[in-house]
Amino acid sequence: MRPATEDDRTAVERLVHDAYAPWIEVIGMRPLPMEADYAALIADGRVHVTDRLDGLIVLVPEDGVLLVDNVAVRVGARGRGIGRGLMAYAEEEARRLGLPALRLYTNVKMTSNIALYESLGYVETGRAGVEGRSAVMMRKQLTTSGTSSTER
Repeated sequence: MRPATEDDRTAVERLVHDAYAPWIEVIGMRPLPMEADYAALIADGRVHVTDRLDGLIVLVPEDGVLLVDNVAVRVGARGRGIGRGLMAYAEEEARRLGLPALRLYTNVKMTSNIALYESLGYVETGRAGVEGRSAVMMRKQLTTSGTSSTER
């Protein structure tokens, strides 16, 4: 993993587009990650990519929590554990930053994503409208011993 650079921006935007395009028909509109300003996110150091640009994760430190703002895996690289690796990286980053929890939200119609996050120990904390979309809010509390509270 490494921070994305401006040189990666075109590849990052393509990866996000390709990863989220199938969801347009499911949710009836473009998913929020397709609307993001990746030039600004990259400049702010928020985008982290795998070495071969097979996946990326956008992380935003907040007060007491690390927001997992976007996770995308190249379509041809799915099924290799890249998404789980990205989520593990997010936990490492939260610990490195001294943040005790992670949070994320996903569209209520992205049921496979919700199931993945639940399998990783995230719990639903509520549902809300986010920019005209229905979202499931999820959170994972970390422990100080290096495991999440759900792994004990």
